[in-house]
Amino acid sequence: MLSIKAPLKLSDFQLILFENQQLEISEEVFEKATSSFSFLQDFAKDKVIYGVNTGFGPMAQYKIKDEDRLQLQYNLIRSHASGTGKAMDPLYVKASMVARLNSLSLGYSGVNKSVLESMQQLINHDVTPLIFEHGGVGASGDLVQLAHLALVLIGEGEVFYRGERKAAKSVFNKLSIKPIEVKLREGLALINGTSVMTGIGIVNLIYAKRLLEWSICCSSIINEIVCAYSDHYSSELNSSKLHESQHKVAAMMQEHLKDSKRIKNRQDHLYRETSTSEEVFSEKVQEYYSLRCIPQILGPVLDTINSAENILMDEVNSANDNPIVSVEKQMVYHGGNFHGDFISLEMDKLKLVITRLSMLSERQLNYLLNSKLNEILPPFVNLGKLGLNFGLQGAQFSAVSTTAENQTLSNSMYVHSIPNNNDNQDIVSMGTNAANITKTVIDNAYQVLAVQMMAIIQGMKHIDNLDSFSTKSKEIFEKFNDKFHLEKEDFPLYNSIEDITKSLKENDAY
Repeated sequence: MLSIKAPLKLSDFQLILFENQQLEISEEVFEKATSSFSFLQDFAKDKVIYGVNTGFGPMAQYKIKDEDRLQLQYNLIRSHASGTGKAMDPLYVKASMVARLNSLSLGYSGVNKSVLESMQQLINHDVTPLIFEHGGVGASGDLVQLAHLALVLIGEGEVFYRGERKAAKSVFNKLSIKPIEVKLREGLALINGTSVMTGIGIVNLIYAKRLLEWSICCSSIINEIVCAYSDHYSSELNSSKLHESQHKVAAMMQEHLKDSKRIKNRQDHLYRETSTSEEVFSEKVQEYYSLRCIPQILGPVLDTINSAENILMDEVNSANDNPIVSVEKQMVYHGGNFHGDFISLEMDKLKLVITRLSMLSERQLNYLLNSKLNEILPPFVNLGKLGLNFGLQGAQFSAVSTTAENQTLSNSMYVHSIPNNNDNQDIVSMGTNAANITKTVIDNAYQVLAVQMMAIIQGMKHIDNLDSFSTKSKEIFEKFNDKFHLEKEDFPLYNSIEDITKSLKENDAY
């Protein structure tokens, strides 16, 4: 059992999302929530508290009668469950639910304990609400997306359970899950927050980290295929620049290639006396940038992933709704903790560097497929008959097309504020859009790397001397050679691309 208690770490999310770790809520958390709820209930009796006895947004100047307060919460949930577009993948919804549960568990939201209990049951039973990708502008948080979560928590709406889309009520009955009790401001507390953009962002981070490792892995093997020099990823060269992320990428390449027999030492080749007598050097003096500048190109990707992790973990362990209830100070504070700028900016930065990573992958793929550039492999690493067979010519089109889409999608959402809500929300973060687009960019990058991996396997087959490759590269060959059997005869490649993409997403490179 994993206890819901801040601070949650990225590794906790990995356990919950990918290993179905069950959640428990401590008595300490329940007591904190009960204390917050009781204080707010008493405090609001003779005071104007937003969302308790007022309308919402630009309608906050309207006082709500005591007998209508609970109906107000139901009206808010039902009216805002208005998402459009594709249904969110249950994995990303589950991450969002964990993020919301953790935020509400901090005791700043004034909700009763039934909210925590019902959310815990949904997560542990792997029941995920139907939430749509479109609808959130990321200013009062993820209002529309979280309204779909809240709709399920009151026993309405739809869910995904065991791969099927079903009415929430029927699944609740089957699993003996009780809807939440709406007593005070549960509707507003559930939908006013950044948990969906944060949940999507956390899954994006997990996949981005894995993607970076695969990119380093592929880059290392390509250096082996073309018998590159070792100095461009050496400690001596990279330590002359002070970026730790560059050092880390270089160190990973060093570890990968430590027992390779194909990598050349410059001192044994171009620094020998006989080389100075050549008019035209028989060996290349330096590799192309896509092979030679990997620590410098992927270092900033690593920096950005690390920065995003710090920001997202701060957000997920924060109270991010409005108003904030402080039992300690015996006060209720109104403000804008629901604003998603922190997440929006990090997602924009993340999709930018992942697009850059996919561009590197595409250029490395092109290098392998263009025989005039690498001067080692046949065109399109075609192991069949040139002119009759096509190798990976068709797959390259898909990789180029997908990379081009990433380049367009990498434009910023952070600066695309559009005022709405009767201009109450006059500047918004678009954080949910930023997180969803980043998800697409990451998925696209995996597809590009899948084609690149196919070219690598073909290249290693052409060389036909596996013993000369590093131990790690031989392991990668064995792993993916089983999934891709393009020898000499052409066949449709889409299933192979899909299988390899799936394998890359689901497995670590190192």
